[in-house]
Amino acid sequence: MKFISIILLLALSAVFVKNMFFSFRAQDPSDYTDTAPAFDLKTHLTGDILSEGLIFGPKGKMANSFVAKMVGEWDGDTGTLTEEFIYSNGKQQSRKWFLTLREGNRFTAKADDIIGEATGEVSGSTVKMTYRIVLPQEAGGHTLDVTDWLYLTESGVILNKSEMRKFGIKVTELVATMRRDTQGH
Repeated sequence: MKFISIILLLALSAVFVKNMFFSFRAQDPSDYTDTAPAFDLKTHLTGDILSEGLIFGPKGKMANSFVAKMVGEWDGDTGTLTEEFIYSNGKQQSRKWFLTLREGNRFTAKADDIIGEATGEVSGSTVKMTYRIVLPQEAGGHTLDVTDWLYLTESGVILNKSEMRKFGIKVTELVATMRRDTQGH
């Protein structure tokens, strides 16, 4: 029995090490300090933005897709990002982020379905944001821990990858693009 406990402990340790040092979660804003083009929240999250994305469930299969129209507006160091989602299952969702720039390339954000404040950091061509979100009741009403990364490309398109976890276990993953909406609203 002691041998099985040691094997189980080693296996759990290996999974922990992999997740902390060799995965999406292992990224740090300092990894991207010297990357270009430089991500500027006031520039790249302003005006009409079109987002298209996929949502993957806990088994890695695509569970839903969406199109979102967003509008970013800034007044000094405070801004809003209004999001209107239409999902492939017919559901619609609205969210409004309230962003505040802080010192040292950091920012905070609030929204109605976020617990407390999201914290974020801009580094080179990337943005990392972490927060706790409460899903709508029709989606289970679960509270999830979210790690959001935005990657700015040379063409100005932003690639977004998010992982949502419950009790440390990945339950949802989102991959999306964000680009200027030349059609407007």
